[in-house]
Amino acid sequence: MNASDFLKRLKSLRSNAVAKAHSHLVSDYDDVIIGVRMGQVFALAKEFMSMELDEVEAMLESPIHEMRVGAVSIMDFQARSKKTTDERRKELFDLYIRRHDRINTWDLVDRSAPWVVGSYLFDKPRKILYKLAKSKMMAERPTAIVSTLFFVGKGDVNDAFKLAEIMLNDKEDLIQKANGWALRFAGDKDRNRLLKFLDKFAAAMPRVTLRYATEKFEKKHREYYLKLKTQE
Repeated sequence: MNASDFLKRLKSLRSNAVAKAHSHLVSDYDDVIIGVRMGQVFALAKEFMSMELDEVEAMLESPIHEMRVGAVSIMDFQARSKKTTDERRKELFDLYIRRHDRINTWDLVDRSAPWVVGSYLFDKPRKILYKLAKSKMMAERPTAIVSTLFFVGKGDVNDAFKLAEIMLNDKEDLIQKANGWALRFAGDKDRNRLLKFLDKFAAAMPRVTLRYATEKFEKKHREYYLKLKTQE
């Protein structure tokens, strides 16, 4: 299994209608959309999940967006597999960080960061996430917060709150949303910590972050925090 084989299979699934519908995914980038539904890309990646990482990197080099979605999906499937060795998990993590220049859109980060980065770092120092959170490269910053979703799923919410605070005033709308998702998810595990965070920062945080963070609150409780923002 190699990148060329994946591309041939991918092209056999292309659709002009899908290409038109998915054009928004790369409107701010130089990627090419050939028109393959994401579900089909994921299914194909699962067939190719035993691919060697040099071929995965070749896929990341492609200007075709669906090829890069396939690449990070293969990485995700390998990271999730119980058969994957610790050595391979490190190789996946290293590839992700080293080629972040090609993992440069929101959907690519969202598809792979929790397992490729988050699961690898779960029992390790996490300084790299704090470095990414302050990166000038926009795509590196969401990796920091999205990776914490793996930690939160395991009951470890500390980094989610710390990184959300660091990136609280990020100007990028997608990062503001990601911070809100992470806070909401972390709040499911530790409601008191979320309430303390909101009591301190609600009036200052971007409105979209606040809306996502309080999405599961009762109406009256949610409106209380939204009014703090209004009164800022």
